[in-house]
Amino acid sequence: MKILFPLPDRQGIETTEAITATDQTRIGAAVLQGQAAHPGKSGVIPLAGGGEAFAARVLLARTAEQTLDVQYYIWQADTTGYLLLDELRAAAERGVRVRLLVDDNGIAGLDAELRALDDLPNMQVRLFNPFTLRRPKLLSFAFDFFRLNRRMHNKSFTADGAASVVGGRNVGDIYFAFGRDVHYIDTDVMALGPAAADVSVAFDAFWNSASAYPAGLILPVVPDGLARLQTAIAAARAADLSDPYLAAIGNSPLMQTLMAGPDAVEWAQVTVITDDPAKGLGQQSVGGLLIERLGAILTDAATGPTVSVDLISAYFVPGQDGTELLTGLAGRGVAVRVVTNAQEATDVMAVHGSYAKYRPALLAGGVGLGELRADPLIPQQDQTLASFLAGSASSLHSKVFAIDGERVFIGSFNFDPRSAGLNTEMGLLIESPTFAVAVTRAVDQMMERGAYALRLSPTQTLEWVTRDESGAQMVQSTEPNTTWLDRAMVKIIGVLPVEWMM
Repeated sequence: MKILFPLPDRQGIETTEAITATDQTRIGAAVLQGQAAHPGKSGVIPLAGGGEAFAARVLLARTAEQTLDVQYYIWQADTTGYLLLDELRAAAERGVRVRLLVDDNGIAGLDAELRALDDLPNMQVRLFNPFTLRRPKLLSFAFDFFRLNRRMHNKSFTADGAASVVGGRNVGDIYFAFGRDVHYIDTDVMALGPAAADVSVAFDAFWNSASAYPAGLILPVVPDGLARLQTAIAAARAADLSDPYLAAIGNSPLMQTLMAGPDAVEWAQVTVITDDPAKGLGQQSVGGLLIERLGAILTDAATGPTVSVDLISAYFVPGQDGTELLTGLAGRGVAVRVVTNAQEATDVMAVHGSYAKYRPALLAGGVGLGELRADPLIPQQDQTLASFLAGSASSLHSKVFAIDGERVFIGSFNFDPRSAGLNTEMGLLIESPTFAVAVTRAVDQMMERGAYALRLSPTQTLEWVTRDESGAQMVQSTEPNTTWLDRAMVKIIGVLPVEWMM
């Protein structure tokens, strides 16, 4: 089958590079002013909530004057997905060079539209690790599984080489809290200056990698592709709730904050950490894995945690090594807490099944475990990073950890074998007590009202402890809000040899 549906020849594919920030653009001028006042540091702005995260991307697209470099794992064919595609199209049509790199596993229903955008003069679209059989697309796994099982999970949105949004969100309604359906709790940050420049370097590495193919080599020409996109965009703008959502963009304080001068944002030491893009082919260099860098951060004798580690991970499968790392920290007196999805809140039951078997060892080793409920009882009373990390949505999607109330990592990396060994990932290590304390507050809020706190009973069985709306404590001895069949499936998954893919 590989012979029938081979990858195209990459010979002759153009290599392009990001620009450096310049004072000839509005964003560049504002950021360079801040850099001059804070040498060696990067500006960081938390994006609290899905609406603000969506507005940030729209405002960067509208303000960009030279380039937009955009990289995502999932881009959904829904209201916010089409609206953001339209922003990229509009930027390209006014002369901005737009490079859009998307993982081919996450663009269902967008082949015609992406090919049409790729044909625009100032816009290029590339697919990472593409499927050569387009319909039925998933059949490709049958004959090229080991290549296609590796995906690009990175997320970044960079304007004029000066400002970049990085974090856990993909593009789609569920990630931006649009509409009345299930929403994800997620975390993004806008990085300015040196960190944005480093994100641009990482983007170039993926854009020019052996796994990235121009859309024109993969996607068929559809004569009415642009018309179809315009129709979808018109429908998105006419969708229920679109008007107030779009109006919120104009009311966002983000660009005013960015343009107000260097003292309007926090400046901190920021390190961009990313996988080698060759990981997409299983050919990464020694030391080229993000997990190696994160492991060093958590275990370094001189700079590792001494007081606390607060970890929020939507998909948490620590494995034996991770369990030993976390319990080892706890054994040395470090207060270790982990918050992940409860079985009732997870959207990937197989991941929960792979995680569940590690709970007794983690608890016995002194690690605090919280599992987010599907209906967290956390009031949304402010617009802080902590409040939106804690959230009121029904499923956790954030990937964040804080160390000693001083440093925080925000990115795309789930603490599971897939992020460690299969998918490419990226994130920011921010030396900021403000951000770190916000994460700790979020964990406090979740453990108090939004999550089940797990513990071992005197007979070493699991118990789920929470409080009702009146504050009364409730203890359950089985997975809350699950059926016997749900629990049986979790146990079966836990013994199957599939953890390496989770």
